[in-house]
Amino acid sequence: MNKTITYSVLLTVIVLLLVNFFHRDKPLNLSQYELKQQYASKHEQAVDHSQFKILKQNFETPQDVTEACLTCHNQRHEEIMQSNHWNWERVAYVEGKGISKMGKKNVLNNFCIGASTNEQACAKCHIGFGMSHNTFDFNNARNVDCMVCHDQSEEYIKGAALAGYPDRNVNLNKVAQSVGRPNKINCGACHFYSGGGNNVKHGDLEEALLSCDREMDVHMAANGINMDCVDCHTADKHQIKGKLYSVSSTNVNRLRCEDCHTAKPHLDDVLNRHFSKVSCQTCHIPTYAKENSTKMTWKWSEAGKMDSNGQPYHEEDSLGNHTYLSIKGEFDWANNIEPEYKWFNGNAQHYALGDTVSIAPVQVNKLLGSAGDINSKIYPVKIHRGDQIYDPNTKMLIQPKVYSATKGDSAYWMDFDWHLAAEAGMKGVGLTYSGEYEFIETEMYWPINHMVAPKDKALSCDECHVRDNGRLASLNDFYLPGRDKNDWIDLIGSMLLWGALAGVIIHSLARIINAYKRKELESK
Repeated sequence: MNKTITYSVLLTVIVLLLVNFFHRDKPLNLSQYELKQQYASKHEQAVDHSQFKILKQNFETPQDVTEACLTCHNQRHEEIMQSNHWNWERVAYVEGKGISKMGKKNVLNNFCIGASTNEQACAKCHIGFGMSHNTFDFNNARNVDCMVCHDQSEEYIKGAALAGYPDRNVNLNKVAQSVGRPNKINCGACHFYSGGGNNVKHGDLEEALLSCDREMDVHMAANGINMDCVDCHTADKHQIKGKLYSVSSTNVNRLRCEDCHTAKPHLDDVLNRHFSKVSCQTCHIPTYAKENSTKMTWKWSEAGKMDSNGQPYHEEDSLGNHTYLSIKGEFDWANNIEPEYKWFNGNAQHYALGDTVSIAPVQVNKLLGSAGDINSKIYPVKIHRGDQIYDPNTKMLIQPKVYSATKGDSAYWMDFDWHLAAEAGMKGVGLTYSGEYEFIETEMYWPINHMVAPKDKALSCDECHVRDNGRLASLNDFYLPGRDKNDWIDLIGSMLLWGALAGVIIHSLARIINAYKRKELESK
């Protein structure tokens, strides 16, 4: 009995020693720790603007605040007035169009369709004052809104349908003395709520990011390194790095993960080799709309229904999301969504006012790329589907007039007459309207870049490299090991396998025969 116990203890000690001897901790990824250390120290405001005498005056208009800012920050208005946030357009070479100006002024979407003729409402997300119509003076520096990006009081807000002016309750004196480096809410005030509500458009940009944990986003997490938008989206002379794919056509000034993480962020070379054809986001953002729902479909064709009293009405789902609005139509929402996947090389085509269409669904912002394109990678995307008003005779998508403060101005949200809205809208943008309209199906693509998951929640190999129902099942224009069968590759693989097995067998038989012959010779 004592021997049994002794042997058991001895065996246990030997096993523990062997485990300890052969165990190797995973090496630390020092580059990632260096990045964490870099952003661990938060930016502190270097200047207390409340001490400046010029900012202690009683500001009567927001333009007065801008003029006060420019007394110190001279020439900054010229930088702003060259930016996309101000001009709402970019000059670039666009495939099929040559050198073109593309942006919110002339690019349509399948949410609220377009800003043109609806400037007074849409200007809530413009960095200027007084954009009430399409004759806004983009050369007037007094109308540059410094406060919307630099307010730190968290009290500044643009008024609803006030042409970009601040809400009438905003204390301009307090805001002017509380400015500094932009933070998350400065950016989010527009980008979180675009499309008419929180998380409506993007799916990966919403108010929950203001105070989230690492499960939602490892970069912005309050219990992590708590990065601000401008930590990544840096600016040179107010030209902010990174572009919105809904209006940006060229692969210029994009913001990429490798700008910080390099092209070889993993210690595993197999994972690093994926980088040539797979974007970081594909594996590291397995789901989006993690907290609040995002809009997935919008049917404008269903708009215009009235209740039993002949009045507009609305319906909501159990989470409070509008599923029907008389002024806008019918919607579907979803959350915690697995992205769809597309090849993307950083370039896109956009439907601009006056373009004609031939087939449905119309891709209002077609992402360019293919498996055979050396610059293309697989990206996760949200695809927003719906229908919108269309002229079957001119073959053009219609820019309707939807907003007006009063009835009788042809605006659909007031008069509920598609014919009048189409006529007024197309006249406003200088395009022909035939007098007839239909609704055509459209798609819009939103690459997913935020809500990065912790590394242990990244996609596993078998979520893509699987025979059926894998993440990349819709991308069937390339060979994916573990998913696809190729007769030639299978034949070569089988020949190598059986050839190797035959070689082993032949070699073994040869040794047996030689051994037998040697034995016979020795016996003689």
